[in-house]
Amino acid sequence: MSTMQIDRLLDTVVKLGASDLHLTTGRPPTLRLHGGLRNLQTKVIDSDDMVALMKSITPERNQQELQEAGGTDFGFAYGEAARFRVSVFRQRGDLAIVCRQIPNTLLTFEQIGLPQMCQDLIRRPRGLFLVTGPTGSGKTTSLATMVDYVNANYERHIITMEDPIEYYHHHKKSIVNQREVGSDVPNFAEALRRALRQDPDVILVGEMRDLETIEAAVRAAETGHLVFGTLHTTGAAKTIDRLVDAFPVTQQNQIRVQLSTALIGVLSQVLLTRIDTKGMVAGYEFLLVTPAIANLIRDNKSFRIDSSIQTGKKFGMQLLDDHLWSLYSKGMIAAEEMVDKGKNPQTLTDKVHQAGHTIGRAELDEAEEKPAE
Repeated sequence: MSTMQIDRLLDTVVKLGASDLHLTTGRPPTLRLHGGLRNLQTKVIDSDDMVALMKSITPERNQQELQEAGGTDFGFAYGEAARFRVSVFRQRGDLAIVCRQIPNTLLTFEQIGLPQMCQDLIRRPRGLFLVTGPTGSGKTTSLATMVDYVNANYERHIITMEDPIEYYHHHKKSIVNQREVGSDVPNFAEALRRALRQDPDVILVGEMRDLETIEAAVRAAETGHLVFGTLHTTGAAKTIDRLVDAFPVTQQNQIRVQLSTALIGVLSQVLLTRIDTKGMVAGYEFLLVTPAIANLIRDNKSFRIDSSIQTGKKFGMQLLDDHLWSLYSKGMIAAEEMVDKGKNPQTLTDKVHQAGHTIGRAELDEAEEKPAE
């Protein structure tokens, strides 16, 4: 039996436009395509194949980490076609590999449907702009688009800190220095501390996971830098709560005050499977920090933020569920997908029923319950 060629597999990923390649023992190579999983018509992978595949792409340093920690992540460029972010890990004593495709071509605001107001925000000289959402919701792509827009239109020094680097940015009008956490710098907090001495205008913090990183990012935004950050939260109000909750109770008031002046916007997104065409579409929640919203943040009234977003439509603000509803009304996504990804599934379900429609799953559940009589 010939050994499996990683190149042939990656070629297929690029050609079909799949988002991920999954390799694990006891199953043929599998693609994630438009949200679903699809097996490739090749042989089932065995333990030896997995070791060979791992060795063919994993750098020495990462093989070492795999030995010691049971898992490792790295990125690599695949010719001109694409970049891949790779995670190799042990499971049941064998290896598994997941390769996420990072396209080389950066998209425009229009192509990914980012709210127009984002362009105004990223022209600002200072402030904290957060892009949030679950893993795989396209945060990296949205941020790359924004960084590319700054890079193409303004003279700025942009420093990114990423784990690992996904999109590669070439210098255009700006200078872009990208630091990979783990190889260029040990951690986010250290990268941020150093960044302030590197004359940056724009700083991108790949993940704001811990207290130290959050503090440093807020401080950088206060001292006259435009800071992009990401969190794995859904919705603008929840994002603010998550940042505040990272701090000890004694410091929470102070961080609220700091956020009320430093935060300029929150873009929260989810990725949805389209039903009108192949592919995915992003659903957005967008919060622009107006003086009124800054007051809500400072006064610990984040529960009132959602209604302020609703009344702030003239600033281009929108709630996630409202955007999902408009995508559903245009026939772009299924009701089921809207309810699954929405913030208030019950409210959305009621709206669907009020409009005289049903939701795929509800019908199935009813059908399953009937025969029990």
